[in-house]
Amino acid sequence: MYDLVVVGAGPYGLSIASHAAASGLNLRVLGRPMASWRDHMPQGMFLKSEPWSSNLSDPAGTHTLAAYCAARGITVEHGRPLPIGTFTEYGQWFGKRAAPPADEQTVTSVVPCARGFRVETAEGEVLVSRTVALAVGVMPFVHKPGPLRKLPAEFVSHSSHHRDLSRFKGKDVTVVGAGQAALESAALLAEEGAHVRVVARADRINWNTPPQPLERSLFKAIRDPHCGLGTGWPSWAWSEIPWAVRKLPAGLRVHIARTALGPAGAWWLRDRFEFAVPVLLSSRLTAAELVRDQVRLRLESTDGIVRTVETDHVVAATGFAPRLARLSMLDDSVRAILHRVGSSDAPELNARFESSHPGLFFAGLLTAPAYGPSMRFVYGATFTASRLVQGVQRRLAAPRLATVPHAARARTVEQHRGAEGQLAGQAGQR
Repeated sequence: MYDLVVVGAGPYGLSIASHAAASGLNLRVLGRPMASWRDHMPQGMFLKSEPWSSNLSDPAGTHTLAAYCAARGITVEHGRPLPIGTFTEYGQWFGKRAAPPADEQTVTSVVPCARGFRVETAEGEVLVSRTVALAVGVMPFVHKPGPLRKLPAEFVSHSSHHRDLSRFKGKDVTVVGAGQAALESAALLAEEGAHVRVVARADRINWNTPPQPLERSLFKAIRDPHCGLGTGWPSWAWSEIPWAVRKLPAGLRVHIARTALGPAGAWWLRDRFEFAVPVLLSSRLTAAELVRDQVRLRLESTDGIVRTVETDHVVAATGFAPRLARLSMLDDSVRAILHRVGSSDAPELNARFESSHPGLFFAGLLTAPAYGPSMRFVYGATFTASRLVQGVQRRLAAPRLATVPHAARARTVEQHRGAEGQLAGQAGQR
């Protein structure tokens, strides 16, 4: 039996694993290292956050992005965007140097049992662990607008479904969205020779301003402080004191997670985008259908004007919806009883990232409604990793009976397999 199974091997999963291993926990890490970054971002993208705020977390704090780049002669500067490929390679390097090796297996089922949790993988392995940390990244939460969901993948995709955009050369492509993923995807598509446009509900495109110098006068630093998510006191609060955000009323936290640090393009992308990509602003997508091997989009403006656009392919750069309902690997019996943050479908968590089901921890995007918008960024991994591992240690030290109330309400061995002492509730039975 393991002390901890970490599901996911992205920045959060690897950071948790690094802290857990240093604490002497018996653990396994399941997942493809840096999978979202390696497999779901188009080539040619750049890291939007500053390099100094993009570190994975190890207890000693020595396996930084700057250290990785310095050893390879790669220049890292504040205000100079870094290729995502470099960051991805850094994450893989971190996984080899600062964390236990990750097993590239796909977890299909996490089910409670009397001893903790039973974890099954698509490759056929079955593990039992006292605790589980779900650091599954963003891919389970891909969001597409309703009118696009029933159209075939040949004609409609999400921005995270592309590694290579060259196949769209000469094609008419419509990108839906107004955030960094939409704007940078559109610029890359144009540079690949696609005829591309952006459709946005907003009445204007927001652009981040160039970052302030790190060395500034005391007055400017106090008025507009630097932080891991940019500058300004609101961003400072979201990034530097997530523990305080967690203490806010649930409804306010849900609102902050939904609205803070909204869609905007990086300052360094603006010149590449504005001269290459037309934008249809104040345009709400109300319907989509296939017509003669194209997608016909019905767009309604805020003043009631309706227009149609016919396009070869639609890329929905419409983000991710952090909802427990989309976490199919987690047994229904657990999802049904977890406490939520207000009206959201995200888990309420304690000060150590533990859910209302003892021994079940969450990290990353799904924790943003509980802890604030920093959990949407790599920067949040440092805050999360040490605290979550402390929570695991506390759970392991607690009396074993502490897990009984929730386990009894879940589907257990006696309910399904009698004397065999195993659980049902696998994905194929739901």
